Amino acid sequence: MNRQAQAVVLLLLGGAVLRASVTDLYLRYVKEGLRPFLIAAGLLLVVAAIMTLWYELRPARPDAPDPGDVPDPGVAAGHGPDGDDGPGHGHHEPRVGWLLILPVLGLLLVAPPALGSYAAEQTGTALSAPRQSDYPPLPDGDPAPVTVLDYAARALFDRGTSIGDRRVLLTGFIATGADNEPILARMVLSCCAADGRPVKLGLTGDVPAGLPNDSWVEVIGRYSDRIGRDPVNDAEIPYLEVESWRQVPVPTRQYD
Repeated sequence: MNRQAQAVVLLLLGGAVLRASVTDLYLRYVKEGLRPFLIAAGLLLVVAAIMTLWYELRPARPDAPDPGDVPDPGVAAGHGPDGDDGPGHGHHEPRVGWLLILPVLGLLLVAPPALGSYAAEQTGTALSAPRQSDYPPLPDGDPAPVTVLDYAARALFDRGTSIGDRRVLLTGFIATGADNEPILARMVLSCCAADGRPVKLGLTGDVPAGLPNDSWVEVIGRYSDRIGRDPVNDAEIPYLEVESWRQVPVPTRQYD
């Protein structure tokens, strides 16, 4: 792969990063706050590719030979200055370099789904270590809108004190928990999808039934003091007493 080909691959990669960054596609890979950095990185790759192509394709300036230069006997005899056999006998660069274009094409042509029920069922819940239990009051409204992570943390580490008898509204996807019972889950990211971990909630009461895994639902419920165990890492899983639920479209922001 020569430098011109490398520049084209770099241009495609930068364009793919920019395409994902200016749409909602990037939310399947990284957290929302990293968008400016992705745009900056994509622009840098595109600029570097354009500059490389300009340098490689610009007309060469003819250089007049210096009369004082003495030709190298090896070159005059048909041998290259680097010990090769001259034109037609140069060393070829490995063709495996062209494989670099595969992830670029994948990013341009394939849009993989966000992490869902399969990842949640294979990974232990993220709430496996104690956290600070001094939680602020719930948001206003009835029901109070909270994230799956917020409810799970309050239920486990505050034992529902900051929830009280308030109704809460949560949105997540359906996954299969212990004893093949449906659970509510949401993936949380520290940085990108590679470090995604699920937060899981057991469900009692009016449990969503008849829905396949990865169906997104909006549930309204109250705090339950029931605690289960994650079959993957044996961590505690809090429960929610469901009063009502409805299926909703997949949200743009699928990660907490």
